[in-house]
Amino acid sequence: MTQGPAPRPLSDEALSELLSSQQFGTLATNKSSGHPHLTTMLYSWDAEARIVRFSTTADRVKVKQLRRDPRAAVHVPGGDVWSFAVAEGEAEVSEVTTTPGDATGRELLAMIPEAARPEGEDEDAFLEQLVAERRVVIRLKVSRLYGTALDVNG
Repeated sequence: MTQGPAPRPLSDEALSELLSSQQFGTLATNKSSGHPHLTTMLYSWDAEARIVRFSTTADRVKVKQLRRDPRAAVHVPGGDVWSFAVAEGEAEVSEVTTTPGDATGRELLAMIPEAARPEGEDEDAFLEQLVAERRVVIRLKVSRLYGTALDVNG
């Protein structure tokens, strides 16, 4: 039996590019039993600050888990089944947005890609909806990035 190519570790720059190129990842938090709780989520990667941001509602299980144990990771698939990036670190949960346009609401608005960001009356309605949904921002402060690619031809 022949040995195939070994996975190739990705550089920090390549991992950051992979995180920037995707929109969905699987957030892993810790249940009180110690088992992982996995949730596929839309995210926003801030490469300069090394923060992954997620929008969620205050009543979600993952919010309760992160307040109890802030250790978390997000797994992001690459362009093929052989590549991935993982960002791990400690998460913090923002205050609930309670007034349209407050700091949390503005942070949530900034997470939307500029081309899709609502403006004018649509922005006002969006900020009001965030308040009605009791939205928060999960900020995963990344302390470690890792991942691989596997160069397979054919």
